[in-house]
Amino acid sequence: SDLPSAELAAVVQELFPDAKNVGLLYCSGEPNSKFQADDIRPILEEMGYKVTDFTFADSNDVAAVTNNACDDCDVLYIPTDNTAASNAELINNVALEKKIPIVTGEEGLCSGCGVATLSISYYDLGTVTGEMAAKILAEGADVSTMEIQYAPFAKKYNATNCDILGISVPEAYEAIAD
Repeated sequence: SDLPSAELAAVVQELFPDAKNVGLLYCSGEPNSKFQADDIRPILEEMGYKVTDFTFADSNDVAAVTNNACDDCDVLYIPTDNTAASNAELINNVALEKKIPIVTGEEGLCSGCGVATLSISYYDLGTVTGEMAAKILAEGADVSTMEIQYAPFAKKYNATNCDILGISVPEAYEAIAD
């Protein structure tokens, strides 16, 4: 899989080494979210976490499902999920009140309700893309035989939520700009 699931699971492990139960919180109606949850689950389980899915069908269920997830888990993981993103403030209010940290699948969601995520560096992605284009245009490289390249992920954190929850973040993490 090209998803950064192993790296995201490593973020959970790095920041919350004493956690036992990880909840996967996402909308059951979004196949992309289920795919990401299914991708990260075995990695987290292999790390020794008990992993439970908490799914909501639509915006009406988000508060109740988030509340249940917070009651049963030490940390939550939310993949890239449109319904969660549009309800990030609600999720954040529930999780912060219950002192449950959330690792998210992308930076926008982390800004709304998370403590940490991995983010693609669009600058680095542009650099890699430009270098590949130069090889094709200037050097005649055959695009069909070129190696697929990826931009590195940056570890990012939500300083406000980390402060509220008393989470100290390693230096390798960059604060998300407000």
